[in-house]
Amino acid sequence: MTQCIDIKQVTKFEQYLREEEKSQATTEKYIRDVHYFLQFLSEMKITGITKENMLAYKEHLSEQYAPASVNSMLTAVNQFLRFIGKEKLKVKLLKIQRQIFCAEDKELSRAEYQRLLEAAKNTRLSYIMQTICGTGIRISELQYITAEAVAVGKATVNCKGKKRVIFIPLEIKKLLLGYMKKNNITSGPVFVTKNGKPLNRSNIWRDMRALCQKANVSEKKVFPHNLRHLFARTFYSINKDIVRLADLLGHSSINTTRIYTVESGEKHLIYLDKVQKILTT
Repeated sequence: MTQCIDIKQVTKFEQYLREEEKSQATTEKYIRDVHYFLQFLSEMKITGITKENMLAYKEHLSEQYAPASVNSMLTAVNQFLRFIGKEKLKVKLLKIQRQIFCAEDKELSRAEYQRLLEAAKNTRLSYIMQTICGTGIRISELQYITAEAVAVGKATVNCKGKKRVIFIPLEIKKLLLGYMKKNNITSGPVFVTKNGKPLNRSNIWRDMRALCQKANVSEKKVFPHNLRHLFARTFYSINKDIVRLADLLGHSSINTTRIYTVESGEKHLIYLDKVQKILTT
């Protein structure tokens, strides 16, 4: 049986996500993915949805995107179907084997990070990148880095009914105090738009990508969340304490944190070479 979708249901779904206290970035992504799904139906001249159409959409995504992206987009549509009472039309996600090493062409190195800072020099973006990479915060949490938080060296994040403390290292604190003094910031969020609103992911990503050519860093590596990854890998390389790292990142599951600590294939080869030397000497 074909199920039709009223565009008004998408608007109601967006309101539902906001009421569930989903982050702005998550809400925008879910709605964007649902609209992409509706566009697929339109291009295929499909006026409604069936299980068969959902499987066709899953196949279409698999031909266009990487498995992780496919699952992310399917999750959004599955959530939407559940919201409109059509849960039976949901499709299963792709099975993905956990990677034992990260893709070197996508992970930002310390040298590349330093080149980005050099390219940004003393601009606001430079301070933002150092704050994210020095604390490991999410972009959505940047709004909690306030003048008051900098003064005491820690910020309290309140998201989805959960609270956690973000510690601001001494060097980052000094950096931000200097920025605040220079820009006459005495209260509220340290980083805001010209209209006084907190910066979002798109603002920062756009500015970061503008640095790529000057810093000689691939665009594939330059996005805000990669700064959080670099923080995690660097912290873990110091003490190998994944539990403490999970706390700092605000992860409820250590399995999520493991993704951040995966090393490159080159590092794995070095370890394997060491094993061979031990076995043959």
